Amino acid sequence: MLLEPPSAKRHLRTDEITADLVVIGGGLAGTCCAIAAAREGLKTVLIQDRPMLGGNASSEVRLWILGATSHLGNNNRWSREGGVTNEILEENLYRNRQGNPYILDTILLEKCLLEPNLTLLLDTAVDEVEMNGEEIAAVRAFCPQNSTVYHVKAPLFCDASGDGVVAFLAGAAFRMGAESKEEFGEGFAPDAAYGQLLGHSMYFYTKDTGAPVRYTAPAWALKDITGIPRYRQFNTNMQGCNFWWLEYGGRLDTVHQSQEIKMELWKVIYGVWDHIKNSGNFPEAETLTLEWVGQIPGKRESRRFEGDYILTQRDVVERTVFPDAVAHGGWAMDLHPGDGVYSALPGCTQWHAKGVYGIPYRCYYSRNIKNLFLAGRIISASHVAFGSTRVMATCGAGGQAVGIAAALCRESGCQPADLNAPEAMKRLQTRLDRAGQHLPGVTVEDESDLARSARVSASSTYRLATLETNKAWVRLDSAWAMLVPLTAGSAPEFSFEVSAEHAGALRVELWKAERAGEFTPEVLVDALEIPFSEGQSDVAVRFQCVLPVAGYHFVKVCEDPAVRLRVSDQRVTGVVAVSNAFNKAVATSAVQEPPAGIGIDRFEFWLPKRRPEGRNLAMTVTPAVEVFAPENVIHGPARPTSLPNAWVADPQDAAPELWLDWDAAVSVGRVVIEFDPDWDHPMESVLMTHPEEVVPFMVRSFELVDDAGEVVHRQEEHHSARFEWSPPEKVATKRLGLRVTATAGAPAAVFRFRCYE
Repeated sequence: MLLEPPSAKRHLRTDEITADLVVIGGGLAGTCCAIAAAREGLKTVLIQDRPMLGGNASSEVRLWILGATSHLGNNNRWSREGGVTNEILEENLYRNRQGNPYILDTILLEKCLLEPNLTLLLDTAVDEVEMNGEEIAAVRAFCPQNSTVYHVKAPLFCDASGDGVVAFLAGAAFRMGAESKEEFGEGFAPDAAYGQLLGHSMYFYTKDTGAPVRYTAPAWALKDITGIPRYRQFNTNMQGCNFWWLEYGGRLDTVHQSQEIKMELWKVIYGVWDHIKNSGNFPEAETLTLEWVGQIPGKRESRRFEGDYILTQRDVVERTVFPDAVAHGGWAMDLHPGDGVYSALPGCTQWHAKGVYGIPYRCYYSRNIKNLFLAGRIISASHVAFGSTRVMATCGAGGQAVGIAAALCRESGCQPADLNAPEAMKRLQTRLDRAGQHLPGVTVEDESDLARSARVSASSTYRLATLETNKAWVRLDSAWAMLVPLTAGSAPEFSFEVSAEHAGALRVELWKAERAGEFTPEVLVDALEIPFSEGQSDVAVRFQCVLPVAGYHFVKVCEDPAVRLRVSDQRVTGVVAVSNAFNKAVATSAVQEPPAGIGIDRFEFWLPKRRPEGRNLAMTVTPAVEVFAPENVIHGPARPTSLPNAWVADPQDAAPELWLDWDAAVSVGRVVIEFDPDWDHPMESVLMTHPEEVVPFMVRSFELVDDAGEVVHRQEEHHSARFEWSPPEKVATKRLGLRVTATAGAPAAVFRFRCYE
């Protein structure tokens, strides 16, 4: 029994917390930031104002996590974000390929709870900032669930809150809305008529009960469905974030009028459902009922805070190579009309770049608050560039960059801006690379990696000589190409089996991108017209060109609906078939055709098909292409770029082995191996389903073997890009081997095999 006498005044309980880094906002950016920092040894506090993590990806909003892969709808091959973001997506695929948002909630929570250095405060909102000159000293946050105030002090803070509550209260410089075309020379900058802010969206799910269900709309629901210009697009098959265009608020204050925006979106949702249930146009809806309606809106845009650099349209389009790149983007510059669902304009205007672009570190901290990092949609970017950087996987990559940058700041006793010094930036990029972050245009030499001084050998090495047919065909209703890595020198001969309705000539072309590491065919290298007869025959393609440097090339077979090509079920790391096509989710045609004068490139889309349909073209290559050497595992990025960058075993090798040999014994305290997680697969987190729990390129089981032939570690049921192992005691050995005992189908492939003391 607690008896409390009357009191003139009482105070809420206050908990004092001191940390190395405080992260405000538990969306994907903040979550990845906090996890990355905690893993680097920082005492980290993550403050999230919702009951679960994930922000727009959570079960409260239910938007899929996407980034540079863009639904497999652009030319950004092998571009999925790495590091913690990829861990989350891989684990979600493994446990939740059907896309249940509640399972994703549990994965995000688990990732945080597994980190001993991470303190998680859910249902807790920051409402006050204490300053010490140009630095944040502490934040005050309140949790209504336990009626507790938290006073959290730290030398470093990261605002990943979406609206930038801490940055705003601290006095950080920010902008809101769209810049003029003239400010940064951005031809895509919208005018006032189009709208200068992206709005909020809310979604709903339905289910079939198997019995008739009545629906009476609330009095406040939208009555006139024709007020939505695209109302004819509604159908009973749409669910969740298929309704991304149910958007509102772009003409309002998206910070302070969010409640009004939410109410309007509820009016729309319940009015749309009234139309579906009661208009008589959807008899199939008789047994349907609403299963879930969003309770909070998914926000797209509000404040953007200024760093020492503002990313612009030109940086995205031209893929500016930044010496301080710490993350990458690749989603289209994607802007929405201010009137949202009530606009007669298309729900979005998307313009893609020809490849991925780097995001500089200078975008990730405030230019005037000395100890404040920025992450998520509030980073330093123009409205147009924000149209690309705002998506969640890109935000997650930026969050990881901030988390590791914070660790370096604490180790060096410096502020965020100080990491721009060349040696400090080199250390930051090395640490990011070690953690699995992809840094386009950045060459990283990890001097601590013992494998760099080892000799590398393997039991076998794949040679691209034959992709055997599965006896199926693909018709050349559009042009197809094999995207293959070729060595310098004379181009090899390619042979395809064709089936033709009549005799003719097949045009085959060899193309490459203008820039190494990109996958937009822009430079015609050679072309042939090859006669063929009616029926089935083999067509030999003998290009006459000499290739000056090794790199990816498109072996393009031009459109001819009277011709079919054999396809293959064989899959190989760094080799893929693409066609000149488009994904209607992110493009309107197979050629991007921007208006003149807006500073956007015209180019063709060349896209793989999604599994299980995606297959290579069957072919033979003479002489065989040999680019999959074991030495690749100690050099280069951990994904295909200008070359595959992987060791791939011969598919006939039943127990592939990869060995590191040193002249003298080394002491190994940590091993990092990076396998092939199919960096091309978007791995959307909710709603969309996926054909498998583990991508076919993954190594599933393996052993680590020392110089005495002893197995020092055995791993089963592996399904992640990265494997990290720290033995209880360091292993002293002159030799360390990886023995693959099972794969998910494709030949065993390894991008990196690293060892540290």
